[in-house]
Amino acid sequence: MRRKLAAGNWKMNGLRAGLSEMQALAEAHATPTVDILLCPPATLIAPARVTLGGSPIALGGQDCHAETSGAFTGDVSAEMLKDAGARAVILGHSERRDLHRETSEEVRLKANRAQAAGLMTVICLGESAFQREATNTLDIIGAQLSLSVPDSSTGENLVVAYEPIWAIGSGQVPSPEQIGEVHTFMRARLEHRFGSGVGRSVRLLYGGSVKGENAAEIFSIPDVDGALVGGASLKAADFSPIVTALEEA
Repeated sequence: MRRKLAAGNWKMNGLRAGLSEMQALAEAHATPTVDILLCPPATLIAPARVTLGGSPIALGGQDCHAETSGAFTGDVSAEMLKDAGARAVILGHSERRDLHRETSEEVRLKANRAQAAGLMTVICLGESAFQREATNTLDIIGAQLSLSVPDSSTGENLVVAYEPIWAIGSGQVPSPEQIGEVHTFMRARLEHRFGSGVGRSVRLLYGGSVKGENAAEIFSIPDVDGALVGGASLKAADFSPIVTALEEA
């Protein structure tokens, strides 16, 4: 039985003062029946771990380097994230693929390193509006899934997040049928590659303009095991209803 996961990506937002939002979320969900993961900027991981104390809320990074250490000014390794208190890392987010020109091959190298360091990898996939209009969605997702996910992946160290680029921050959400088509496709691909055991145990998240108002409908779609949430994860008042909807799904 896959345990549901509500993951929040703070992106390049948040200072120490914002840790009060994490505290409020922890108080609202002291004994959650789903997993909760918050991924703040790397500068906040260590103080966030102190703020959360014994809370079951896990922390993650938003990216990592493919090497353990070296002359890579400004980069952060998977081992550094874990040392700071992270248990997971987001990799291959569309903003990294677009703005930093990251390839799926580079994402796989990072994921290999992160999994070897003991971090759960949340690997993001998604098509652009042009690719969606060209009815090329499943080809794009299939290629990204094949090239981005390492052979070392298991149901414990891999989460896959489908985030259509055109839905991120736009207020637009694919139809339940569109989301369901992609998630069913990803599940079948994972089962074919890793076998039914691992393939069925990997959690599949949806991301892209998820809010408290539409969360319940999204979570009712087969093979949607939770959400990767952006802006709505910054405030406890916005993220908490999403967590509650997932608990009730």
